[in-house]
Amino acid sequence: MTTERVNPPELSPPTGFSHAVVATGSRVLFLAGQTALDGEGKVVGDTLPEQFACALANLLTALRAAGGSPADLARVTVYATDVAAYRAHAPELGRIWRRSAGRDYPAMAVVQVVRLWDERALVELDGFAVLA
Repeated sequence: MTTERVNPPELSPPTGFSHAVVATGSRVLFLAGQTALDGEGKVVGDTLPEQFACALANLLTALRAAGGSPADLARVTVYATDVAAYRAHAPELGRIWRRSAGRDYPAMAVVQVVRLWDERALVELDGFAVLA
């Protein structure tokens, strides 16, 4: 699988995402939304960064179980119950992402939602990857 991050100079410089990702591979993997659920199905973490770290770990666990790696991610959508809090924690969330998934960001969007399936959940991540 190969990916090319495309960030046109005419657009605002991306921070924590890529404007576009061109992916070439033979399999597309769709990743279900992941929140900060532990193995028993309970939301863990009281803060947005704690829940983001767990939700990202869950997403990456599903990705790796299907034979992928963080570099294979082409698109991730973040659903947050409070975008202002997400923006306030953006530097810390970026550090969590880089520590867990590296510096090659997929195309991303952050969307504010009224609530998530699990009422205690503050954030959910889903996406897709292109695998070789």
